Amino acid sequence: MPFALIAPQIAIILVFFYWPASQALFQSVFIQDAFGGNLEFVGLENFQALFADELYLQSFKVTAVFSVAVTAIGLSLSLALAYFADRAIRGALLFRTLLIVPYAVAPAIAGVLWVFLFNPSLGVVTHWLRSAGVDWNHVLDGSQAMTLIVIAAVWKQISYNFIFFLAGLQSIPKSLIEAAAIDGAGAWRTFRSVIFPLLSPTTFFLLVVNVVYAFFDTFAIVDATTSGGPAKATEILVYKVFLDGFKSLDIGSSAAQSVILMSIVLVLTVAQFRYVEGRVKY
Repeated sequence: MPFALIAPQIAIILVFFYWPASQALFQSVFIQDAFGGNLEFVGLENFQALFADELYLQSFKVTAVFSVAVTAIGLSLSLALAYFADRAIRGALLFRTLLIVPYAVAPAIAGVLWVFLFNPSLGVVTHWLRSAGVDWNHVLDGSQAMTLIVIAAVWKQISYNFIFFLAGLQSIPKSLIEAAAIDGAGAWRTFRSVIFPLLSPTTFFLLVVNVVYAFFDTFAIVDATTSGGPAKATEILVYKVFLDGFKSLDIGSSAAQSVILMSIVLVLTVAQFRYVEGRVKY
């Protein structure tokens, strides 16, 4: 009976995680023609070719910058918004509701929304930037394109982070905050010495989630906003897997990239649990 209850979940994990992962691992050691016919075993040659490819190494750098920016900005901004939403201010309920709305928006739609706002010709934000003396054109400027996808990715994830931070803040006993105020601690000192340490389990959980999000779940945002351009300035690893596998039809190389990407995320997750979790106060 217990197995019957968990069987659907086990089936989902096997079908949607282990089976694709095993297929990627299998295909990464073969070269396959574009029609899916002939298979030729090549061992680790696909991996060797990747690490000798300057474009692939460039995607590593782009992904590192993108993931660090999305995680750091997203967590910091979400925590600040949750802190103010937790305070007894006028319109707090409306404020919380508006911050949860982006979570219901699909990643591709989120990307399209920000493309419209930053459109070089008609975008509202572009008009404001030009009024301030900033010549915005993410179609031609790689750094501006990176800024655009970071903004879109942070905006999409901010609701998820906000909900958990707000729940964490509301679980902190008010008596601790009142005791800190009685001892003469200001708002910043109270946050740094009382609130933030008690939020460390929530922060650690969101750190892991946001790293995985930046590596895997931002494909649709990049595809809808910049398509990896200009000049591959926003071609993150997960998007390069798609380009090589579905556009160039290089199945072996694409599978090898999938294995490397999966390994990177696993190593980062294990490292976070091994070294960062030791600083978490439960």
